[in-house]
Amino acid sequence: MRRAMKILLIAGGVALAATAAGAAYAQTAAPATPKGWNYEIKDGKRVPKGQRQVNADGSWREEFKQGTCVTIKEKAPSGEYKESRRCD
Repeated sequence: MRRAMKILLIAGGVALAATAAGAAYAQTAAPATPKGWNYEIKDGKRVPKGQRQVNADGSWREEFKQGTCVTIKEKAPSGEYKESRRCD
């Protein structure tokens, strides 16, 4: 009888440890990039963040600087999207 109790106790301890390890593994999501940084991490790569200006009508404009080039992304209130790039 004592041997059966030992086996049950060991099996219970192993199950408890596996549950705790599984919960710890599930909580390790990708950390959010802090707000002050100029890039986001997506798929393990750095993606530059731009300065987005959102208007009351739902339109927005965003500029990204990459070296001497500037990419401008705009969206109109009607849903029209436009992207342009200029290099000086």
